[in-house]
Amino acid sequence: MAGKTSLEKAFLSGNEALARGAWEAGLCVAAAYPGTPSTEILESLATYPELSVQWSVNEKVAFEVAYGAAVGGVRSLFACKHVGLNVAMDPLMTASYAGVEAGFVVVVCDDPGMHSSQNEQDSRWVGVFSKLPVLEPSTPAEAKAFVAEAFGISEKFDTPVIVRMTTRISHSKEDVALGQRKETPPKPLAAKMQKYVMLPKVARMRHEFIEQRLEKLRAYSEKTKLNKTELKDTKLGFITSSVSYCYLKEVFPEASYLKLGFLYPFCDEKIKAFAASVKKVVVVEELDPFLEEHVKALGIRKAHFKHPSFRVGEFNPSLIGDVAAGKERHVEPKPVRPPRLCPGCPHWATFSVLKKLGLYVAGDIGCYTLGALPPTSAMHTCICMGAGVTFHEGLRLAHPEAKIVGVVGDSTFVHSGITGLINAAYNKAKGVIFILDNSTTAMTGGQPHPATGRTIREEPTKQLDLAALCRCCGADNVDVIDPIGHVKALEELVLKRLDEDALSVIITKHPCVLKKK
Repeated sequence: MAGKTSLEKAFLSGNEALARGAWEAGLCVAAAYPGTPSTEILESLATYPELSVQWSVNEKVAFEVAYGAAVGGVRSLFACKHVGLNVAMDPLMTASYAGVEAGFVVVVCDDPGMHSSQNEQDSRWVGVFSKLPVLEPSTPAEAKAFVAEAFGISEKFDTPVIVRMTTRISHSKEDVALGQRKETPPKPLAAKMQKYVMLPKVARMRHEFIEQRLEKLRAYSEKTKLNKTELKDTKLGFITSSVSYCYLKEVFPEASYLKLGFLYPFCDEKIKAFAASVKKVVVVEELDPFLEEHVKALGIRKAHFKHPSFRVGEFNPSLIGDVAAGKERHVEPKPVRPPRLCPGCPHWATFSVLKKLGLYVAGDIGCYTLGALPPTSAMHTCICMGAGVTFHEGLRLAHPEAKIVGVVGDSTFVHSGITGLINAAYNKAKGVIFILDNSTTAMTGGQPHPATGRTIREEPTKQLDLAALCRCCGADNVDVIDPIGHVKALEELVLKRLDEDALSVIITKHPCVLKKK
């Protein structure tokens, strides 16, 4: 894709199309941490050699690197999945106050149906919470077009802009028209203490700016072409957005539509005008009642809404008729084949030892979370990234005599486990933490991280020494063992460390079977 600049078409996923649109819009810097369904955005951007693209150690770091570049005067982008946006919320909230020099786009990919996530989060609310504009494409082609619009909105209104994707838009494909790249020269590095040094005095002034900016964005939402009205049969009209629009068009092709692409701030006048133009108006959206609550607040009495049971899970064309009719969701139980660790995965050996010893395992986010399922059934908690370390400490505080260990992956340890280990050492915690080191970020497709010694473009770089790092964090004992072919030795090591009054880290190191191939 990197060399294509002529006006042609390509069959692209939503993530690939968004990446192409950002490149065409003059993007210079992009940063992310891999997470389904957002991963392919950065992988696609990495194919453009003129861009600075990085896998960062976590989403907070990625956000700050990309945002720093935007403040420095070049168009930049941060991408994440919905739970990753939680990690970046601290800088996001203040970035809303500070604004930008060059365009800055925050792409968040939600996962309705939780295909690869620990919760079902609706990130549209983040726009309200942070007082930032939210754009929401409904197709891959729109993803490409909307990200270019987002950069323009960012610079026009001095604001970061959120582009919200969902799994189906990220991973569906369509023919997308390709354009040429528009170069955007860097803006001069500007020292603006009253804008970017967020002391309380400055922040109070910038809060006033935010409120004024919201009013300007509300006016913009009324006239932007991202919000479009399609009037056909005025007996039935839908207010909708995202992939719901596509499903509705398939089932109700003759209905009228108010399709919202510039989702927040809301276009109140356009919503009221559309409602007045149709006999019956139905609000259809995946997950939370985001549009619904606002339409109710506008006092539109003729509006109809989906049954609350449809606030769970994603839609599809076969369900959309029931959604539009306000019917209750009926879930038919289906036989499923539960996921398992891959044949040959090195984690089998580790979990077999944990199960045999009857240990209570504080787990973490990664492909190794499958160790909680049969036949190993050897993981008992999994909340968020890094919690395998911190939950271990908390559980042992509640039950000091219990046989409890913590488990975290190598990429996840770098992401958010390091601070937990430092905390455990500082607070004199004891016990055993496992780092399951398979030399990749396996769950999201095998991306590199700092302990692999490779960048997103597979270029060699400095390699983080996990064992040395754990010692520096304060671990009393750090052992490195290959679990494959050494199950008995691993079992003996675990028993030894469990009997000691010490904080120990056991690194089970063997490459992912897929990476070996």
